[in-house]
Amino acid sequence: MHENHRDLHRRLVRPAPEGLRRRALLGAAGAVLAAPALAQSDWPNKAIRLVVPFAPGGSSDVLARLIQPGLGAALGQPVVVENRSGAGSMLGTEVVARSPADGYTLLFADLPYAIVPALQARMPYDVEKDLVPVVMVGAAPLLIFGHRSLPARNAAEFAALAKARPGHYTFGSGGVGAASHMMGELFQIATGTQLTHVPYRGGGPAIQDLAAGNLNTVFVTVASAAPQLSSGQITGLGVMSAERMRSHPDIPTFREQGIDLVAEHWWGLLAPARTPDRIIERIAAAMPAVLAAPDMAPRLEALAVIPRSDGPAAFGARIRQDVARYGEIARTRGITAQ
Repeated sequence: MHENHRDLHRRLVRPAPEGLRRRALLGAAGAVLAAPALAQSDWPNKAIRLVVPFAPGGSSDVLARLIQPGLGAALGQPVVVENRSGAGSMLGTEVVARSPADGYTLLFADLPYAIVPALQARMPYDVEKDLVPVVMVGAAPLLIFGHRSLPARNAAEFAALAKARPGHYTFGSGGVGAASHMMGELFQIATGTQLTHVPYRGGGPAIQDLAAGNLNTVFVTVASAAPQLSSGQITGLGVMSAERMRSHPDIPTFREQGIDLVAEHWWGLLAPARTPDRIIERIAAAMPAVLAAPDMAPRLEALAVIPRSDGPAAFGARIRQDVARYGEIARTRGITAQ
């Protein structure tokens, strides 16, 4: 049974002479202890693998390849992007979690990293123990888009329509448990409405069906729906950010409309647990300059991505917050992987 939306909204190898043997043992021990420090001080001395747990062409892949040249230049070694898609991002994530903690394998993660644990009874890795946050790369506000025929000019008006006809209005998503699904659930909790969820195999088909008039709404980023928004097939009803977007200042925030809901899609780098702090700190320290490069601003703005270089502590706090937030939503709304 679903929890009251107001309550849920609140809490969201011949022996040697003894002396010689002792000196040899001490020397060997010293070499063993010095090896990790030497390896760390020499880092990086080869290419760094950046694993994207999704297929080429998606937002994570595009962003990873945007930072690839600059990050490689800043670290003094090439960064190689490797797509390892499958199992809803778990395959690529497991590859990184099981890799040596030497700074040569990183994960390019995004919001689903924090959602997947809520949907899976068993996982091949532990998001809190097997990987550690390195640095955020960016974030993008999430919006509610409606078909142009929808008789609502904003999110508040749509909520009023939905309240009057529970279950009548639809929202599409990229599949059960996808970020676009969770945003729809958040909207229903925040507004006390009941929508009908229509899951698709990926966000692209859902947006196409919205543009065709087969859905009422979707909850995605601007980058996901840019062509349909530009053509006028769909309209932006509200943005889940604290402030209006510079790229689309005409779309009001949810809070402006009396809906207390803020959410965004984020991207960032993670590393295998026990990766030396010095390596993590060096990568994190390089990211602000990478994102501030003159050629990055227009490319990020075209994707409606806000550069964000939060370090390990702040990034880790964000991940833990979202793991808890979406875990609670999945439990109270009865959402499991299909």
